[in-house]
Amino acid sequence: MIYGKNLIDGAWMGSDEVLVSADLDGQEFAQADAGQVEAAGLAARRDFRAYAGTTRAARATFLRKIADEIDVLGDEITATAMKETGLPEARLIGERGRTTGQLKMFAELIEDTKYLDMRHDVALPDRQPLPRPDLRLTHRPIGPVVVFGASNFPLAFSTAGGDTASALAAGCTVIVKGHGAHAGTAELVGQAIANAIEACDMPRATFQLVQGSGQSVGKGLVQHPEIRAVGFTGSFGGGRALFDLCHQRDLPIPFYGELGSINPMFCLPNAVESRGVEIGTGWAGSLVLGAGQFCTNPGIAVMVKGAAADALETATVTALQEVAPQKMLTDGIHAAYTSAVQSFADLIEEIGGCGVADAPRYALPALFKVTAREWMANPQLQHEVFGASGILILCNGVAEMQALAEGLEGQLTCTLQMDEADTSLAQALMPVLEEKSGRLLANSFPTGVEVASAMMHGGPYPASTDVRSTSVGTLAISRWLRPVSYQGLPETLLPEELKQ
Repeated sequence: MIYGKNLIDGAWMGSDEVLVSADLDGQEFAQADAGQVEAAGLAARRDFRAYAGTTRAARATFLRKIADEIDVLGDEITATAMKETGLPEARLIGERGRTTGQLKMFAELIEDTKYLDMRHDVALPDRQPLPRPDLRLTHRPIGPVVVFGASNFPLAFSTAGGDTASALAAGCTVIVKGHGAHAGTAELVGQAIANAIEACDMPRATFQLVQGSGQSVGKGLVQHPEIRAVGFTGSFGGGRALFDLCHQRDLPIPFYGELGSINPMFCLPNAVESRGVEIGTGWAGSLVLGAGQFCTNPGIAVMVKGAAADALETATVTALQEVAPQKMLTDGIHAAYTSAVQSFADLIEEIGGCGVADAPRYALPALFKVTAREWMANPQLQHEVFGASGILILCNGVAEMQALAEGLEGQLTCTLQMDEADTSLAQALMPVLEEKSGRLLANSFPTGVEVASAMMHGGPYPASTDVRSTSVGTLAISRWLRPVSYQGLPETLLPEELKQ
């Protein structure tokens, strides 16, 4: 059952302003007011020390209980998310599994102390010319955290997604700003977390959920003096505005934002010659996955012009022509996609699809072609299009391909389609691409992000705001921890993990 309210300090609260969801038959959702935002921040601060002081074992049990409670509401969550987002049942069931899997992964992580990167320099009282004191270092939770839900992942990057799971694992209290595109889904998952808080006897403001527009609620949350870090996945414009607010505060705080990426794919000459049709068909499949609404969507394919490139182009176009219209997440995202496709069509050659479908909120893929020189000269072509739109870029030779790589902005991913005979060129590109992206792939496609310890989902700006940080995988917990050194303290005052 959906209440249409905000979870603040353990209670579900309404407000005077509501959002009416057409997707959920007119269900109203209370939009948090300034007083409720203030109350949430104060409650998160009040309960932070109590929650940070829980044992790692207790937090692991809590995370697993959240996963169990999400599964209890699983059918209702899936049905609600299908109505709100237009995503298919199988995709949402899979995403729910990823969400609960992340929670369990962080539970397992914190049952061991390795993630704390503890260090100990034993005292050297007889060292000359000066003795050395006993020094011990561990990592402590940073403080109350705000997490913004993402439009394109109503579960895995939203209410109980990776940012929330990792922050709770670290020992931080969390306030989630639900995304208006799936307010009902956000609330149901919030109910699951609230149930776990009660079952595990955690402080009542360990987790809170507020709904409302990004301009009012979002601004109020990131500027709240008790908040110590922010996690965000979304548009460049919205993310950059929040980033600036975080750093304009009297007490600046870290903002971990994932803002966008075109995820270039470099198709090297021998690979194109030997399996161009296969690469083109695979690119089309990756391009349209989830109506192209993935941050890892491979938006450009770069290759040397010639007959082999022509065959790859034909295969891509043929595959895209077989794709039926797909429903996009929101009317706003659909409008932005169709506008971007039209702007590309005004500038460069359109070779496959038009992006426009007859049904409201539905879209078709679109494919364009341009020379490398034209693409590099026009910054408008280098922006992310959130949807199933791709650009095939033709180079006059490998030197021009290398020049294009040098001119790239920061990316989440860069992909090499290569054969063994392309090794020398790939080796020349690698130092460049390592500087440009957080994840490098060979002979696959970047859509699909494995939740694992070695995953890096982030990259140089503007892909994300902190090149050292990932929003997927166990390393994400480092966002919400800070190092603290203890010098010569009696063992009774040390954190438990440093006492041995």
